[in-house]
Amino acid sequence: MPKFLRIGIHQSNVSGYTSKAWWIRRVGSTVFLKWGAVEVDGAGDGRRVYWTLPPREKAIRCGTVQRANDYVKNAIARRGSHRYEPLAGSIAIRRRPANRGTELEQVSATILFVDIVRSTEKAARLGDSRWARVMTHYYAAVRKEMKTLRGKEVVTTGDGLLATFKAPAAAVRCATAIHEAVRTLGLDIRVGLHVGEYKVSGPDVSGLAFHIGARVAAKARAGEVLVSSAVKDLMSQSEVRFKDRGIHQLKGVPKRWRLYRVDR
Repeated sequence: MPKFLRIGIHQSNVSGYTSKAWWIRRVGSTVFLKWGAVEVDGAGDGRRVYWTLPPREKAIRCGTVQRANDYVKNAIARRGSHRYEPLAGSIAIRRRPANRGTELEQVSATILFVDIVRSTEKAARLGDSRWARVMTHYYAAVRKEMKTLRGKEVVTTGDGLLATFKAPAAAVRCATAIHEAVRTLGLDIRVGLHVGEYKVSGPDVSGLAFHIGARVAAKARAGEVLVSSAVKDLMSQSEVRFKDRGIHQLKGVPKRWRLYRVDR
């Protein structure tokens, strides 16, 4: 069950940052993939890695065991040279200790999840140094648009970002502005938006709404801004135009959701 951690500008002796992890397993002629954002705590032998959100998953049916073995071998070879390092330990779900001095507060907001499309291939083509510079400009552009529209950054996810907004219109405007801003860097992004409630306890946030936002983003194609029906229902027709993208089952999320593409 090989696992890999994206190194980026960090090395194995650095602690306290977010990155991406990648996991692969073969069962018969089927290959199972799992990937997503992780938090890295500690360094060296004491390092611990935690999923920050439920990881994305994919099953690839190769037809034969030999093809599945070849797929796994080639996939591992690519990760071995694309700024990833082998990860020996497990990836856990963080269990945060209860803070009795801080009460849980329930908040409603618009959640924005943005992710770079085919980031691994772009990083491999540019090399570590150039990719690090691109990522610096990328996050600067994203945060500039967020500041303009009063978004609140929650967490970075290696090459993506999770943020909240008080109003859905501001979140939609920010998503389209980010898309235009990062095009000058040669990057394509996908964005997902959802409105929902979540819990706040000090610096920590949690709730199904974040997972729904991430799953909406996962359904977006390169260059698309997708929103859930919860976002569309809160906006007037004069604010933005939407195109129906049908009803989708979001992985791990109860019931099916109708999604809409923002027409720019």
